This record gives sequence, C-alpha cells and structure tokens, in this order.
Amino acid sequence: MAHLQLVGIRKSFDKHEVIRDTHLEVEDGAFCVFVGPSGCGKSTLLRIIAGLETASSGEVRIGGKPVNDVDPSDRGIAMVFQSYALYPHMSVRENMGFGLRMGGTPKAEIAARVAQAADILQITPLLDRRPAQLSGGQRQRVAIGRAIVRDPKVFLFDEPLSNLDAELRVQMRVEISRLHKSLGTTMIYVTHDQTEAMTMADTIVVMRAGVIEQAGPPLQLYADPDNAFVAGFLGSPRMNFFKGTVSERDGKPAFLLADGQTLPVPHLSAPPSPGQDVQIGIRPEHMDSVSPDARLTLTVDVVEHLGTTNFVYARGPAGENVVVEKRGLSQTAAQVECAIEAAHIRVFSNDGSRLR
Repeated sequence: MAHLQLVGIRKSFDKHEVIRDTHLEVEDGAFCVFVGPSGCGKSTLLRIIAGLETASSGEVRIGGKPVNDVDPSDRGIAMVFQSYALYPHMSVRENMGFGLRMGGTPKAEIAARVAQAADILQITPLLDRRPAQLSGGQRQRVAIGRAIVRDPKVFLFDEPLSNLDAELRVQMRVEISRLHKSLGTTMIYVTHDQTEAMTMADTIVVMRAGVIEQAGPPLQLYADPDNAFVAGFLGSPRMNFFKGTVSERDGKPAFLLADGQTLPVPHLSAPPSPGQDVQIGIRPEHMDSVSPDARLTLTVDVVEHLGTTNFVYARGPAGENVVVEKRGLSQTAAQVECAIEAAHIRVFSNDGSRLR
C-alpha cells in the first residue's frame, strides 16, 4: 500500500491549462474515484500519477517519496486501461506474466503469481485460452490480473468498464470492489459515470475544467455538496433546481418561485438577503416527505412506473425539468403535489456556490 500525494500539480498543453494547481491526498488502502464530465482533466491527472504525462509544475509523491523523475516502471504502480491491450497471439497465462518476464522475474515466481491472481479473479480455467476466445468481461479480468501480478503499491484504472455492456458493468463493479477489499491496495479509478463513483469509492474526487470541486466520502458529497455542480453531478436522477427569490410567507423568510408558490428557507448560518435571487436544490427522493413544511404543485409530463417506485417527470414554476420520486402512485395525473421538508432544501447562489 502507499500514501499518494499531489502537491500543486499543473499541466498545460501549449497555452491550454488542463490541470490547475491541484492538491490531493489519498490515504493508504483507499479506493479513490476521479469523476467528472469529459474533458475535465481526470485522465490526464491519472497519467501524471502514472508517469505517462509530465506535470508542468508540482510534485507527485508515492509513499512519501517524490516520483516526478522516476520512470513509470519504477513507481510501484500498475495501470488498467479502457482498452484491454492484450496480445492476441498469447494465452491468458502468457499475457498475465508478460511484464514480469520482461523484467527478468524467475519463471517459478511468474507461475506462482499468475496462478494466485487467476485464483483471485476466478479465471484459472481460462489460463490456456487466447483473448479471442474470451468475453469482454473475461478480457477485462485478464487485464486486471496482469496488473495484480506486479504487486503494485497503487492500482490505476482508466475507465476500465466503458467497453462493457450494462449488465457486465454492474458485475465488474462488484468484482473490482471485492478485489479492493481482498488486496487492501490503494486504488485510483477514473470514470465519467457517477453511479460507478457512488457505488465503488470510499473517496470521490469531483473534477471540472481541471479543478477539484470537492473531495470526500460519497454520502458526504451527496448530502452536503459544496456547490451546484457537485450537487447536480452526483445522484441519479440528479438534484432538482428551482429559481427563487428571497421573500416572506406568514412573516417568515421564504423562497418565492416564478409562479407565486413559496418554499421555506432552511436554517442557514449566513441566510441570503431579502430580494436576493438564488437556486434551490431538492433531490427527487425528498419531494415526497412524510412531515412536510411546504407543498409544491408541478405539471406532469411523463411518469415512469418501476414497481413500488415511480419517477414523475414534471415542469417547475419557471419551466425547470423536475423529477419526483413517488411511492404508490397508482395513476398518471396532470399535476403532482410534492411534500417538502425545509431540512432537505439546499440553497445556492446564482454563481453556483453553496449558501450554508
């Protein structure tokens, strides 16, 4: 295992800065997921850790030691790519042991490491097959096995499941999580899929435009986002946002919506000023509370019936796209009434920063 530190990392391609003054610590044995939209810099940051890209400035430390000038093969890392990168003319056994063989590892040790990795990944019966005889999920296991045999300090995964179908992605998510628990090795995992991030990570790093917007445990980021971008990126369906203006209702502060409906202002240490325009965030599962502080009526567009849970796609007072999670909805109506608790409301300024 290894403690990973990024200190003031910057990366530019010509005049285009893709990573901006990034500081991050990943504890020994952590499963850390970099997540964000395409082009946010997450894969570039992973390649800098691996030594496949050179940082324009800043320092990468693995196990407390700077590795900026260390060759990738000597950093104690192993990387699993989006493409499996298996040699088609070699067997699974040969593919998994190839790196060790090139490094001069004794044959007996190679055989033992390959056998151990195959057992962990449950691919022992496949060792004598070639990649063309394997399914996509099996090929990905072989690629992971090739990384395991190196016994690295840090595993790096660059969107390893994006080539798999939906069912296999779910299966491989579970298997990689089990692998992490079994090995206890530090893992850095890059994805654009927030579902992968929420279900696999013990630490999520949300990136946008080369900047870390927020880092922390998945449920902390989900429940207590620092800004509207993090709030909207994590969660499926995403958080609902409404435009509002700070006003009063029955002598108490309230958010006035575009059609005259109001929502209560939750307890804030620095509440917005009267007349201030804000964004109000409410998650779909919090639009059907048992003990509401307010009710909100929305116009229904479509209802998805999923057994005991239903997702109502509706329009907000200013035409916002809204998703309401309802239980026991028996029929589709023209309108849906939402019951909302003030404690579940998140408030953001118009520039997206959180008001707490």
